[in-house]
Amino acid sequence: MPKPISPARRTSMAGLLTAASLTLALSGCATYDVTAPADARAEAPAAEVTKKDAALAAGKDAKAPRGAAGDGVDCRKAKCVALTFDAGPSENTDRLLDILKKEKVRASFFMLGKNHVEKRPAEVKRIDAEGHELANHTWSHQILTEISPDAAKREMSRLQEAVRKITGKAPRLMRPPQGRTDGSVSEISKDLGLAQVLWSVTAKDYQTNDSALITKRVLEQTERDGIILLHDIYRGTVPAVPGILKELKKRGYTVVTVSQLLSPAKPEPGMVYRP
Repeated sequence: MPKPISPARRTSMAGLLTAASLTLALSGCATYDVTAPADARAEAPAAEVTKKDAALAAGKDAKAPRGAAGDGVDCRKAKCVALTFDAGPSENTDRLLDILKKEKVRASFFMLGKNHVEKRPAEVKRIDAEGHELANHTWSHQILTEISPDAAKREMSRLQEAVRKITGKAPRLMRPPQGRTDGSVSEISKDLGLAQVLWSVTAKDYQTNDSALITKRVLEQTERDGIILLHDIYRGTVPAVPGILKELKKRGYTVVTVSQLLSPAKPEPGMVYRP
């Protein structure tokens, strides 16, 4: 995967982030802000981090069970990597949650609405109850840069409302389908209170059901402060998770949610977070 474009703490970019390479193609689109998790942490004024925000980032929601490896971790000191799952929940999600519970790991779930959240509210409730992070992957996976601003807003806000109805809370993070964003999407995200989250590690598990290959791809790409992208909708992905977690722990990584990775910074609405 490409390295961050520069070590600058925050970069204003224009253009389109493609799913294949996550490279930024400069164009005439409106600019938007991009920052890396490490830079976000470095920028965070300690005085602005409330006790509630710190508790949420540490995975210490009052309703969630205690004891995950990332709870209370300081990723400024620890060797952290965020684990994320897109496009669920699905028939595989309960099995995945069983694995994460056994391994004492929390993850961020970027969920789809149509045919997923709307059909599997029990899994959404369980994701929340077990201390994982609820996140937005739009209602129907439309490419937000290719539809009207009003339609893009509906894609995001409809998912927000569905998750709020089920859990009583709305996501603070959003992943644009295929990683495609621009200035308009960023403004809409800001209005909805959503920070955008991209990734640095992809197993391309939509191309294969080979769990060994998925594991190999993740481990080859993972570095400190990375964000791993997997999909709990594909048959080969969930069986790969135990091996991935075992090897990451062996290599000294603490596996966390995206918000834990950013802490003590708070996800900033409209901002694009990219390792």
